[in-house]
Formats: sequence, structure tokens, C-alpha cells
Amino acid sequence: MPLSDRYLTICRDPDSEEVLARDGDLEAHSILQRAGFIPVHRLHETYHRAPTGLPRDEETGLATEAVARLRAAGYHVDCDADFDTSRRPILYQTLRESVADLAERLREATTTDEAAGILTELTAPCDGVLDAVGKVLIAAAEFHDGLGTDSAPYTARRLRYLAEETLRLGSVVKVLVTATR
Repeated sequence: MPLSDRYLTICRDPDSEEVLARDGDLEAHSILQRAGFIPVHRLHETYHRAPTGLPRDEETGLATEAVARLRAAGYHVDCDADFDTSRRPILYQTLRESVADLAERLREATTTDEAAGILTELTAPCDGVLDAVGKVLIAAAEFHDGLGTDSAPYTARRLRYLAEETLRLGSVVKVLVTATR
């Protein structure tokens, strides 16, 4: 990863007074969004800004939290003095990293028992990855049920279909797990 991608700035724009975060790689963008920043996509750049309408002290807190999280992840962050902090929160593995770790462990597996154990993480009936994705899709469908817009019922049905039919792929994987044992 280029060193320049590990560098960001988080500053209050002198003209607009908006809190803006510039530069960084995809991981930095993810950290910024999790800290509460909003991505802004322009033709030749992507940057992040604090949500509009926040009181100044909340903007400062949001920016300070982003600086702390980014520095904890190894980024160099140039920031306004108001946002500077020595705090470094504990970093937790993201869901994407966790699932990617399963793929890597599967590549390194040397026995069918190891492979079956890893695949079980995906397909476990009440706490597997596929079950969790299904629960998120159902929750999104329930959200759309309550919107009352013309397209909401279609979207809710589509989400339920994805959860109930498409994720039946888990059944296929369960067969594979059973066959490898």
C-alpha cells in the first residue's frame, strides 16, 4: 500500500466552516464513515464531511473520534488543533475481515475436518454468517414495510426473497459440510 494513502487531513474549511476529511485509501474511508462522516463523490475526488446541521461541539467530537480511530489504525492524520487527540481506541476486526479470514483459513486447510469446521462458521443455523445476513435482509424488509411509498412493498418482497430463497445457498453448503465429514 502506498505510504501516501496512509495520510489524511481533517480540518474545518476556512470559507464554509464545514469539517472536511481528505485523502486516504478505502480502509480510511470506511473508518471515516463508521465515525459518522458522510462521503462526497466529485468527478475528480472523493472526500468526507461532517453531517450538516450538527452543533459545533458535536462536529468537533465527531472529528476528534475520527482522528483517534484513524491513528489507531496506523494513519498519519494532519488535523486542526481542536480535533487533535492522543486517544487510541481498541480496533475490532470488521465483519468483512472476519469473513475474509474464513476464506484464508479455508485455503490453508489440510483436512476435510478443518474445511468442514470453517464452512460451518458460514452455515451455523442461529449464529452463522449466512443466518446473520438473512436477518439483516429481513430487518430491511420490515423497514420498507413501514415506509408507505409506492415502491416499498416491491423492495420489501425483493429483500425477503433474497433472505428466504437466495440464502438457501446455505443449504447447499451444509450438504458440502456434511459430505466432507
